[in-house]
Amino acid sequence: MSVSRQHTITEAISAQIAAGEWGPDQRLPVERALAERFACTRITLREALQQLEAEGRIYRENRRGWFVSAPRVRYDPTSIAGFMQYVAAQGRKPRTELLSATRQVAGTAYAAALRLDSPYDEVFVLQRRRWIDRRAVLLETNVVLAAWAPGLLEHDLAGSLSSMFNQRLGLFLGRAQLSMHPAGLDAAQAMLLQSTPGTPCFRLQRISFDEDGRAVELDIESWRHDALDVVVRTEAPTHTGE
Repeated sequence: MSVSRQHTITEAISAQIAAGEWGPDQRLPVERALAERFACTRITLREALQQLEAEGRIYRENRRGWFVSAPRVRYDPTSIAGFMQYVAAQGRKPRTELLSATRQVAGTAYAAALRLDSPYDEVFVLQRRRWIDRRAVLLETNVVLAAWAPGLLEHDLAGSLSSMFNQRLGLFLGRAQLSMHPAGLDAAQAMLLQSTPGTPCFRLQRISFDEDGRAVELDIESWRHDALDVVVRTEAPTHTGE
């Protein structure tokens, strides 16, 4: 089968998705049935499906098959809105699942990220899995300076941390520093997101500072690549006449 045949199949499946034959998060027919429909080999079909996956039009769940991707969530990294807020504002259903919460010494990597004086300074480490509608799309690690939020583990950690900081602990953040880059899911991450190792993901790292300029939280997010659109609004500087 030629590359043009693969392209034809890719375009045909895209058109059928656009026409509503399969809706968001709906499973496609099994590969054997699709190969028969398009009169192609399973190898050619799989190449077409992998191309659609790379474009974010479909996604694969390990041992469950291929599914149509729901619309991406729009995320503005300059906004103070948290995950629960901006997902709900777009008409979707957010949910957060707490996987673990521990108090431990920071260690070298976390100490460097938070600019701590010692790797023996204590931090809280939260591991959370976040869902949009029926799909797990995000794994998040929050590392919070224990001296800044000593009562953290006594509160509900499955909701918005920023709201909890403000409303329950009376703590406020002053600014944040964000970096983003493409990456791939490792085996543990892939299992939690019902994906396969090496699947592309979008990695965000945010360091938040309190009102005194001290780094107090490290947030590392690994998003499924087809679930997120990063949108940043900018404004041109105001020009004044000379």
